[in-house]
Amino acid sequence: MIKIIHPGKRFGEIAIPASKSDGQRALLAASLAKGECKIINVGESHDELSMLEAIQTLGATIEKSGHRTLTIKGITKFPSIAEINMDESGLGIRLISSVCAAHEGIYKISGKGSLESRPLTFFTENYPKFGAKIQSNNGFIPLEIQGPFKGSEVELDGSQSSQYISGLLMALPLIKENSHLHIPVLNSLPYLQMTMNTLLKFGIEILHQNYKEFIIRGNQNYIPTTYTIESDWSSASFWLVASALGMNIQLTGLSMTSLQADKKILEAFEAANCILGYKENKIRMDGRNRKPFKFDATHCPDLFPALVTFASLCDGKSEIKGVSRLAHKESDRGLVLQLEFANIGVIIILDGDVMHIHGKTSIEGGKVNSHNDHRIAMCFAIAGMFADEKIEITGAEAVSKSYPRFWDDLDALFLDSRRK
Repeated sequence: MIKIIHPGKRFGEIAIPASKSDGQRALLAASLAKGECKIINVGESHDELSMLEAIQTLGATIEKSGHRTLTIKGITKFPSIAEINMDESGLGIRLISSVCAAHEGIYKISGKGSLESRPLTFFTENYPKFGAKIQSNNGFIPLEIQGPFKGSEVELDGSQSSQYISGLLMALPLIKENSHLHIPVLNSLPYLQMTMNTLLKFGIEILHQNYKEFIIRGNQNYIPTTYTIESDWSSASFWLVASALGMNIQLTGLSMTSLQADKKILEAFEAANCILGYKENKIRMDGRNRKPFKFDATHCPDLFPALVTFASLCDGKSEIKGVSRLAHKESDRGLVLQLEFANIGVIIILDGDVMHIHGKTSIEGGKVNSHNDHRIAMCFAIAGMFADEKIEITGAEAVSKSYPRFWDDLDALFLDSRRK
């Protein structure tokens, strides 16, 4: 699918969709509760749909009980054999694999697209430490897992992704024995905090010492509850950039007390001398006096695409740290951002873990490719509003991974093509 974005002023209001990150955690937790849970504000992204299909395969019952509300009856007994396809969900496969490994049975887990190229050696290296057997395709999907886990004291590397640790934190309370995890290096801490917050709402308690040691008591039970999924700061980041660059766009639905990692974008805007406007639960950003900025995105790497669009129109050199976290996303985002922004006249230099963006007062139009990466497609949609000529995006359908209605929301904004 090709999407053409014409430059021009947009204005209007955007209702931010549900967080697929929060949603997948909540849906899986609900499936593990013995009884019925009500999950409110369920999104429609491909990742959430994959999780819903997975928990149904494992025995959960799902009924629609209102607008974006599901009643989930938890799994009474895990099947002895199951095949699960997690589509392209990196978080989904990291959560569901550990939960399956906590149970006695044989579980074959696969995926497609970008998930086929994501290394999953964490599983093959660490599951045997908990007594589970695992086979893989040389560290890639498909996986075959045979549980159950047994309690253990293990040191783990959390530098690759906190999602692996989140999966273990969701799974280990279900086994008989206690577990003790030592994690000297941990990236993306806010996402792990989100997991622990979700677990607490479902009755699971985990002790930790400064997020470097975790004591997980076994024989815990997920408790049925009503859970409202937060609106997504990751999706909001693109519209906030549009607002900061001069579009009269207001956002609704966001929680200012959210633990989502990508809420950190507010700190990047502050570093760029922007002012947050918050009134009657509506958010906008004033970037009329913006300047180049420095920001560490190591623990919130999904912000890179949106922030690169923003930095491209901050006149001067901006620096974003955390490039090492970008290699195994839906694309190799560091290289893709460098390549595709060059197509619209923006110079990006990759210097080890730091990205240098040479911002300008205006950017060119041109043709770009999403590389089947939802966040790349969305960041160029925002760039197209401010370009000198139209921007043509190939692979625009990639947005469905996290934000299926993105193009509808963009098209619903009022456009005054006479003004830029």
